[in-house]
Amino acid sequence: MAEEPGQPTSPTGGWTPKLLALDIDGTLLIPMPGTGFSADQVTPAVREAVDRAVDAGCHVVLASGRSPLSMSQVLDHLNLPREATDPALVVASNGAVTLSYPPMKVLTEVTFDAREAVRTVLEHVPEAAVAVEEHGVGYRVNRHFPEGELDGEMIVTPIEEIFAQEVSRVIIRDPDSTSEDFVTLAKRLGLHGTNYFIGWTAWLDIAPEGVSKASGLEEIAGILGVAAADVLAIGDGRNDIEMLEWAGRGVAMGQAPAVVQEVADAVTGTVEDDGCATEIARWF
Repeated sequence: MAEEPGQPTSPTGGWTPKLLALDIDGTLLIPMPGTGFSADQVTPAVREAVDRAVDAGCHVVLASGRSPLSMSQVLDHLNLPREATDPALVVASNGAVTLSYPPMKVLTEVTFDAREAVRTVLEHVPEAAVAVEEHGVGYRVNRHFPEGELDGEMIVTPIEEIFAQEVSRVIIRDPDSTSEDFVTLAKRLGLHGTNYFIGWTAWLDIAPEGVSKASGLEEIAGILGVAAADVLAIGDGRNDIEMLEWAGRGVAMGQAPAVVQEVADAVTGTVEDDGCATEIARWF
């Protein structure tokens, strides 16, 4: 995609990011073939690029659909934060939760009554697995998810107990469907009063209405005193669209779906080609 008018095209153009917002899976980490889930290993090129940004004084904020428990592992791989007195700030759960680390401390959490949305989806995919985050522990689930898809403990719980109180995020997973099946289903159902995100597999995240990575980043940017215009955001998934639109410069990874690339200011290389490092290297 060509650069949009007014967007910075080189470090000599007078613009330098003050906050670097990074998606994890498919951006920082290479997904395992056919799954969309990643091995928690950062390539040397990406690690070095992030190091340069940190050394230059740029705030590095991870923004992911992952749970807080899972985010801490990636921060450790990146050696973030550098100083114990200056904890890392993170956007987790597609924006429903923001936190600082270490120690892991929830700063903000947006919750909602998910019962109606979940009931509507399960009417169409009754065999689907449903999960709700249990911070610091894992997930409460109605049935086990495929091996390796959720971090932490899976606590099997009756569906009515899972949603007896408001939650910050719901995951619905149907191993027998595809991501496109879920795109079609979500559009048909509407899921009024919620925001939803489709993953690379048949993985549906349901969040409170108005909540996205962009809303979570806005909270973090406010804490840090950084304007959206000074944010460089990089991502590859449908759940990154709002973030890429919100940031001063939003960059899509080369393997991102067309709908993601279309909203971005630029497209970098694929995750296998260290596209995230390529974009960061333009500025640091």
